[in-house]
Amino acid sequence: MRFFDIGARRFSANRPLVIAEIGTGHGGDIVKARELVDAAAASGADCAKFQHVYADEIIHPKTGLVPLPGGAIPLYERFRSLELPVDFLTSVKEHAERRGMIFLCTPFGLRSARELRSIGVEGFKVASPELNFTRLLDELAKYGLPVVLSSGVSRLADIEAALDRLRATGADMAGVALLHCVTAYPAPETDYNLRLVTNLSGIFGIPCGVSDHSMDPVLVPLLSLACGGCIVEKHICLSRDDPGLDDPIALPPEGFSRMVRELRFAADKDAGSILRECSERFGSDKVEAVLGDGIKRLAPSECANYGRTNRSLHAKRPIAAGELFDLSNVAELRTEKILRPGLPPSALTLVLGRHASRRIEDGEGIGWEDVGG
Repeated sequence: MRFFDIGARRFSANRPLVIAEIGTGHGGDIVKARELVDAAAASGADCAKFQHVYADEIIHPKTGLVPLPGGAIPLYERFRSLELPVDFLTSVKEHAERRGMIFLCTPFGLRSARELRSIGVEGFKVASPELNFTRLLDELAKYGLPVVLSSGVSRLADIEAALDRLRATGADMAGVALLHCVTAYPAPETDYNLRLVTNLSGIFGIPCGVSDHSMDPVLVPLLSLACGGCIVEKHICLSRDDPGLDDPIALPPEGFSRMVRELRFAADKDAGSILRECSERFGSDKVEAVLGDGIKRLAPSECANYGRTNRSLHAKRPIAAGELFDLSNVAELRTEKILRPGLPPSALTLVLGRHASRRIEDGEGIGWEDVGG
């Protein structure tokens, strides 16, 4: 059995860390943010998790409309609307800690990571699209704090590269955990291939869990325990009718409370008992489909996102032929649906200081064909 330590607490499959993903569901309203923390605490969650958003750290203004659970929206402007002062996060952190909860927050770039460190967070959560964001991983490795990595829309080599990067840049690997995830909203339960929780933990020698975007409140979380998972993350909302980006696939308080109750009840049982009981409730065929074969591959529901949801090198503004590449005109951004993907972030050091071989339009991905001497 593997353990994950954070905030002076230890978690395992017999006592999983339950993360209530609040994200940006507060909409910038501090009262609602506290209500969401209170709902998470009342449900029995161990951790309230937020997101620290700066739009320029995530996507380019020309990303365009992106389909999300609530409909197609201009995502850059939506992210801009969710930018908040650090004092907001300090306030919700203090509120969560008063309720006896761990406060976690997701940074999306160096500025947000540094600001979170400045307010004394106990650890960091890296979202799936940032798994290949090497400069962010380098930054977090320096802090010596626990890091939880989501691994949606990734291949086995991508996970290995991220963990190798953390290790090479001095991270305390004893404080690193991995969340198996499917980057689809909602994600079909049968795409989860939960035997990967067991296999990824064995392959990389670190604790693993699941970040669940499926609609059922208990099926994926319970089965993840049977696979040795020690962390369960799921979105929470006050109502699925609320306007948050993830509210349509989040659990309202009663659903989240039910999930936590069932996890706590099942945690003392052995894997065989959990599997038998789930098979009786959901059907053995459904359970076997959710468990999968344990071979890491892109799930059917996320295949189209690979290379676009992940980070790649993009032009921050129009780049003229012959212009020198530097951090004023190149950024590691999510591509999403409209723009052309570029080189992976790990290529940044090979690109900086070289010249553009041709004009690159504002926002477009930068490929090797764009890089001259």
